[in-house]
Amino acid sequence: MTGAPATNAAPDVGSGLIDYLAASPTPFHACAESARLLGGAGFRRLDERDEWPTEPGGYFLIRGGSLLAWSTRHSAGATTPIRLVGAHTDSPNFRIKPQPDVARAGWQLLGVEPYGGIIAPSWMDRDLGVAGRAAVRDGHGVAERLFVVDEPILRISRLAIHLDRSAREGEQLNPQQHLVPHWGLGDTPGDFRAYLAQRLGVATGDLLAWDAMTYDLQPAAFFGREQEFIAGARMDNLATSYAGTLALIRAHESAPGTATTQVLALFDHEEIGSVSERGAQSALLMTTLERITRTLGGDREAMHRALAGSVIASGDMAHATHPNYADRHEPQHQIAMNGGPVLKINTNLRYATDSVGAAAFSLACEQADVPVQRFVVRSDLPCGSTVGPITSALTGVTTVDFGAPTLSMHSVRELVGRDDQRMYADALTAFLSPAGVADSSGAPRTAVQSAP
Repeated sequence: MTGAPATNAAPDVGSGLIDYLAASPTPFHACAESARLLGGAGFRRLDERDEWPTEPGGYFLIRGGSLLAWSTRHSAGATTPIRLVGAHTDSPNFRIKPQPDVARAGWQLLGVEPYGGIIAPSWMDRDLGVAGRAAVRDGHGVAERLFVVDEPILRISRLAIHLDRSAREGEQLNPQQHLVPHWGLGDTPGDFRAYLAQRLGVATGDLLAWDAMTYDLQPAAFFGREQEFIAGARMDNLATSYAGTLALIRAHESAPGTATTQVLALFDHEEIGSVSERGAQSALLMTTLERITRTLGGDREAMHRALAGSVIASGDMAHATHPNYADRHEPQHQIAMNGGPVLKINTNLRYATDSVGAAAFSLACEQADVPVQRFVVRSDLPCGSTVGPITSALTGVTTVDFGAPTLSMHSVRELVGRDDQRMYADALTAFLSPAGVADSSGAPRTAVQSAP
């Protein structure tokens, strides 16, 4: 059971998000869950090593913790402008080291390394499971196996306040010393490799390597007096990954107002800079777009013509105005929970949004009949960033950064608005299926004029 019943007759996207989060403790599992949803809508998985089909339809590929999906069902050929929704699948957490076994003070511990901008105290005194991907010997080759240990096997215990009175003001936690989870008793180290091999049903010697990470076992749930919020882990940025997956399926199944090639890009490694073989700074996106163009009968020239009229919507969660810290927010740009999607704007291009991209997204929200909010960070505070500026620079495509309001971003447990999830998915569906605008950028080609 996912939670309380829906508060209106429309499909409850919030319940779907809760299910998606439960199925996605890691980026690998998030891709698998999006693939399951896409497959149920008739999308076909392709192998990057194969020749791709030229028949119009829905397709997707998975590379590790990244997924790219697209629909050419409503395309009018190789030069058809692209509407692309981007997001990321990774979240801050603790990841198991290659040689993790430690014994100290009669306890067996596992060495971990923080991943991304983790808020470490929020992970303490929580029941933690382990999930990820393992590489196992398969004959003379290697096979990838996803795994989930959905049991409370790890805990990072906080030091009692009686032993450190400074804990009242907040600990200075050393990741190497203070953030090592324990999972048993003993004067000799445990054997994580043997434990994981047993869970996988393989010989210990056949477990060659792993990408294993901890996650909070408390499931996401509706929250609040009117159940108007959702509290849970990995909202940043699986809420966007889910909304984007849902939007692509809806857009594929509906008839757009204008011809479009519709694309969804879910990238891994955004939280650590996106530099990897599958991150937003890799060749994955441009290579895939070129191959999609070839399935439509075009070449690189056709792809660049298509890109010239395209728009990218880069989705990452946005900071809702915190009631206890309202002074940390730009006073003219307060963001309300359940107030609708948020355009994210930064003059120094930490967000890629410009006026043309903002107009395209605003028109999509108008088409979907949802309100739009606008976020600007305080001028005396640094601004975060997203995959938006990266994909914009790599593709040369007009890009808009947006998000859904969130509290406790990067905590082990984040908070979003229930109604926001419905509006989020509706806005992205409209973005992927624009209703007859003069140009896919949202403005006529001849619209550039000098002010009088």
